[in-house]
Amino acid sequence: MKSIAVLPQGTTSHEALLYLMKGEPCRPVFYKLISDVFLATARGETDYSVIPVENTIEGSVSMHMDWLIHEVDLPMQAEWIYPSVQNLIANPGEFADGKGGVDYSGIVKILSHPVAMAQCGHFIRSHAPTAELETVGSTSEAVEIVKNNPGKGWAAIGIELGAKTFGLEIIASKITDHQNNFTRFVLAGPDKLDIPRVSIGSKTSVLVTLPEDFPGALHQVLSAFAWRKLNLSRIESRPTKKKLGTYYFHIDVLEPLESVLLPAAIEEIKALGCQVRILGSYPTYTYEEEKAEVQ
Repeated sequence: MKSIAVLPQGTTSHEALLYLMKGEPCRPVFYKLISDVFLATARGETDYSVIPVENTIEGSVSMHMDWLIHEVDLPMQAEWIYPSVQNLIANPGEFADGKGGVDYSGIVKILSHPVAMAQCGHFIRSHAPTAELETVGSTSEAVEIVKNNPGKGWAAIGIELGAKTFGLEIIASKITDHQNNFTRFVLAGPDKLDIPRVSIGSKTSVLVTLPEDFPGALHQVLSAFAWRKLNLSRIESRPTKKKLGTYYFHIDVLEPLESVLLPAAIEEIKALGCQVRILGSYPTYTYEEEKAEVQ
């Protein structure tokens, strides 16, 4: 049974892992910090790590990508999309108004992960504008803190699995500002893994470092993909952290590495004097299309 490092039990990362594995046996190993998730697999303590890398609302999670580039050498082995549905969670009955509703005026403090908090700004301003906002390491941690502090007027923003894990109740569901709130996750580890889901395609993540003093280098790099009609789904620049003004370009190509045209494009880019590193070539999965198939 494969062991998989993931953020705490009851987080979106945990729920996304359960979705990806579709009931297949695996052993989730929970860590409080994302750095510990990375290091667990890098040190051989777990077989894989679950890493959130992009969100519909907040965009790229640059810190996590930087870890994959600078801190560990863990190839991406799968990518999938999963919805992040945030709810307001509290101890049972604490904010009941006596009429079957919720008395939001009793909320003194709201706790959550900073990303989840930012995703629910409109709800907070409308229903609990005077509440103190406290950020913690994960939505699951926020729910656990609320559970351990009943009667203080504290509530947490988290997912349904988090509420079930700690025996709390959802007092307001689906409170994110935008309902198309999805997170892109990658499974990182040294080996391929059989995923019990139907892939919608393949993707290869490439890291390109341009040569210095080469006018038009980025244009030529992109041209190597363009004239071969290789579709790019993402291009993002990140500092190399070696010299001011030098950058990596993280490029996602919608082709497997073993395709006919992609290796030739990579060789052309290398011939320009660029350094190229393959971050992974992997199957991709999507929540929306599979849900539509079931219906």
